[in-house]
Amino acid sequence: MAYTTIKKPSDYFNTKLYTGTGSSQSITGVGFQPDWTWVKARSINYDQNLFDAIRGTEKRLKANATSAEDTVSGSVTAFGTDGFTVGSDAGVNANTETFVAWNWLGANGTASNTDGSITSTVSANTTSGFSIVSFTGTGATATVGHGLGVKPDLIIAKNRTDAVDWYVYHSSLGATKNLRLNQTSTELTESAPWDNTEPTTSVISVNNANGTNGSSKNLIFYCFADKQGYSKFGSYVGNGSSTDGTFVYTGFSPSFLILKRTTDSIGSWTMYDNKRYTYNPNGEYLLANDNGGGVDFDNVDFLSNGFKLRAGFNNATSSYIYMAFAAEPLVGDNPATAR
Repeated sequence: MAYTTIKKPSDYFNTKLYTGTGSSQSITGVGFQPDWTWVKARSINYDQNLFDAIRGTEKRLKANATSAEDTVSGSVTAFGTDGFTVGSDAGVNANTETFVAWNWLGANGTASNTDGSITSTVSANTTSGFSIVSFTGTGATATVGHGLGVKPDLIIAKNRTDAVDWYVYHSSLGATKNLRLNQTSTELTESAPWDNTEPTTSVISVNNANGTNGSSKNLIFYCFADKQGYSKFGSYVGNGSSTDGTFVYTGFSPSFLILKRTTDSIGSWTMYDNKRYTYNPNGEYLLANDNGGGVDFDNVDFLSNGFKLRAGFNNATSSYIYMAFAAEPLVGDNPATAR
């Protein structure tokens, strides 16, 4: 059996907890220089703040809002070899408040990609299946190179120029569907965002949706592909039990998990990780589409080979998607053990 080449998942994704000081501080212990950092206050209500190395320091996008990109002085001011630096901005460093930062490793550099009809700027890590893609939209049918070398299973897209929704492609739903990261809405059937065309090993298809290819607009795509023992993007159907919920096999012990209900009812994008809670049930959740602080509710267990629902996210016959990253693989040189 072929096992993952990623022996230590935390070399490519890592969650970091810290306490704000109100003045510049270096957040270290990430283990690498992040190319994408997602910061959320836990103890107070502040926006979901997203920063990446392609757009540059202090360039913020808010996952919970339609807002265009803005420049926030004193936010994430630098990406370092073992983390990042925050300034005095309260959204990332309010004094005495607690924060969580989720960090992904790209290429620590960029390359021009001409695989599509639109030339893109890409920071791609083909080992971990993650790339950041920046381009200028055309407002018409086009393709954009993503640099992964394999078909993406998840694409999170934002028009940086305009105040419009975030668009999400998930392979479990297909290219005729999309979700909105900043909303609780169920899956939407639309042709424009992904041109009704599945992404390939080299390009993403787009049409005239302003959120994925607005004419003369600056776009950013965060792209992910399944990697055995490291990441998994799938779906499940709830069984309705409040005591023995659905078990989802991922092949690893999760370090970060996002769940979203996609059919028959609205539902938030609910985020868990193994740093805020180090034991089961994993209690504190945050909502990607909301600015609220952490909420304790015993919804899910992180297991050595996947996760199991306890209470929420398990409505009978309802469909859910998930996005999971590994703490430890189930197989290989660094096998997982139960929590």
